[in-house]
Amino acid sequence: MTTLDSPRPAAGSRPGAATVFLAILRRDLMVTGKESWVILIQVGLTPLFMLFVFDTILGGQGIVERSFADLFLPGVIALAAVTTALQSVALPLVKEFGFTREIEDRLLAPLSTDLVAVEKLVVATIRGLLAAVLMYPLGALVVGSAPWRPAGLPQVLLVALLGAWIGGGIGMTLATILPVQRINVTFSVIVTPLIWTGCIHYPWPQLDTTPWYQAVTAANPMTYASEGVRGALLPAVPHLPAWLCLLVLTGVATVLTWVSVRCFARRAVQ
Repeated sequence: MTTLDSPRPAAGSRPGAATVFLAILRRDLMVTGKESWVILIQVGLTPLFMLFVFDTILGGQGIVERSFADLFLPGVIALAAVTTALQSVALPLVKEFGFTREIEDRLLAPLSTDLVAVEKLVVATIRGLLAAVLMYPLGALVVGSAPWRPAGLPQVLLVALLGAWIGGGIGMTLATILPVQRINVTFSVIVTPLIWTGCIHYPWPQLDTTPWYQAVTAANPMTYASEGVRGALLPAVPHLPAWLCLLVLTGVATVLTWVSVRCFARRAVQ
């Protein structure tokens, strides 16, 4: 028998999908740990500067009330969860599907293409959730105080988790359907309205004086993430009901999971 006729490994020796999935996830989480400083930068740039300007600068000049920071910080926590997850999956995927072709290593693993996409979403969600958790003490450090309600923390974490998953779904969808040369422009077109119509700076019920803008913000999933966190930390402030926020976020996350995984699989075939 020649070397070309050597026996194949037994079928039972091939690792299962769950084992491969966890191995890839473990590897990506180790990378996330080593790149924690990148997450801090992602958390700090936009949200913390927004807090600093609106509270310290405008509040110090009397243009806005000092209590504005309490309304603003919950929205900033939601913003950190969504945008960090979005960037964490979108930018690497653009490179991996582009000139580096690193995605081919993942696709050659004994794992279905759909599970490769799901693993990417899980990592992005963990990074987004970590950003939301870090945002609370960092935001409190910037403004000098922060609303604290232990009973609302489970809802905050659940809303941040769903918001991060949605951000990952948006990022994966954009990265897999857009040409590389248009991704930066599209980010600006998508992320800017996501931020400024997401009720980050104000409670949704207080927009009743401008019904058309209230309707626009109701179509933005960021609104329900912001209101979900705000309602959990500041229940006395007018806000959307928690059940509605969780229902909408769960529905959007479900739809985006299906869409983003399908887009990933279609791009992988190409």
